[in-house]
Amino acid sequence: MTNKALSIFNRLRPVSVGFDSIFDHFGSMFDDDFMSDIQPTYPPYNIVKSGKNTYNIEVALAGFNKKDINVNVEDGMLSIETKKEDKSSDKDEDGEVLHKGISKRYFKRSFTIANDVKVTGAELKDGLLRVSMEKIVPEEKKLKTIDVK
Repeated sequence: MTNKALSIFNRLRPVSVGFDSIFDHFGSMFDDDFMSDIQPTYPPYNIVKSGKNTYNIEVALAGFNKKDINVNVEDGMLSIETKKEDKSSDKDEDGEVLHKGISKRYFKRSFTIANDVKVTGAELKDGLLRVSMEKIVPEEKKLKTIDVK
């Protein structure tokens, strides 16, 4: 795989977990700017392969707390959504807000996960939501060592 602009299939990687072997087989087929207009950029996130069969999706959520965030899995889709902010108040727990520069806007971000990838947990720490996943490898697909006699 080259370091050039990503193909359409590689551009789907940021919203898919556990499909590495499929994406590795696709080549460039479309214009480099094909998906640039349809991929949302807020909030920023990383997809990290943290082990042989483990992944983390890290989402930057400064200003949010646990009660503001919903994480759901349904039909192969992982969804991260925030509750809509009440904009009627310019009060903060510490006083009146004179300038509002910290974004705490509503969003819903969805990721396609493979059938054999299971979400194992989610943690919000220091403004970073980390959703942990594990690829479940069936026994028949695991490496088997055959004793030579």
